[in-house]
Amino acid sequence: MLILEATGHYQSPVVQFLEEHHYIYIVINPLISNRLRKSQLRKVKTDAADAYLLGELYYKEEFERFKKRGVQLLNLRYLTRQYESLSKMCVQTKLQFQAVLDQVFPACKGVFGAMYSGISLQFSSEFPTSYSVLQTDENTLKSKMKELLSSKRGRSEDWIYQRVQRLLVAAKQNPFQQTMYASHLINLKVLITLILQYQEHLTGLEQNIERCFSLRLFNYCSISALLVIRLFLA
Repeated sequence: MLILEATGHYQSPVVQFLEEHHYIYIVINPLISNRLRKSQLRKVKTDAADAYLLGELYYKEEFERFKKRGVQLLNLRYLTRQYESLSKMCVQTKLQFQAVLDQVFPACKGVFGAMYSGISLQFSSEFPTSYSVLQTDENTLKSKMKELLSSKRGRSEDWIYQRVQRLLVAAKQNPFQQTMYASHLINLKVLITLILQYQEHLTGLEQNIERCFSLRLFNYCSISALLVIRLFLA
C-alpha cells in the first residue's frame, strides 16, 4: 500500500508507473494533510516528517483506493480548465483594449452594437481614429465593411449603410480628432489581434468540449454548465 499527497500534474508519472505495475495506492488531498500538520505542536517540514504524517493519516482516517478517471473525463477536465484560463485572459485583454480605446476613439462604441464582435474589432483595426474615418469617403467605408463581414453572416446593404452613417456621426462627435500618442494606435492593433485570437481559440475549445461531452451522458449543456461541472472534476 502506497500513500501519496496530491500534487496535480506532477504526480502523473508516478501514478502511471503504479498503475502499470498494479500497485494499490491512495492519493490524499493536501488540505487534509495540512490540517493535521497545523494541529501538531511541533511544526516540522521535512520529507521524512511528511511521509510519517501521511502514514499517520492512513491509520487515523478511512481512505478509499484511488480510482483513476477515464481518459474522456480527464480530457474534459483539461479542456474546461484551459477554457476557463483563456476566458480570464481574454477578459483582461478586453479591459486593456477599452482603456486604450477611451483615449483614441471612445465615440465609436455602439456603432456595431457588440463592441467585441468580429466586424467591430476588425473595422477598428483598419480605422482606429476618427480622423482616419473622416478622411475616407463613404463608398470606401461601405466596401471595406462589406469585405470584413463574415461570409457566413451576410448583411444587407441597408445594414451596412446605417453602420457607416453611425460611424461618420461618431467620428464627428469624437473628442479626440487627432491621436497625440502613436503608442496608443500600436497598442490598439495589438490588443485587437489578441482578442480575435482568444475568441478563435475559445470557439475551438467550445467545440472540442461539446464533442468530448457528447461522448459522455450529457448531451444538452452550455459551456457555463460545463465550467460548473469542472469544479467537481478538479
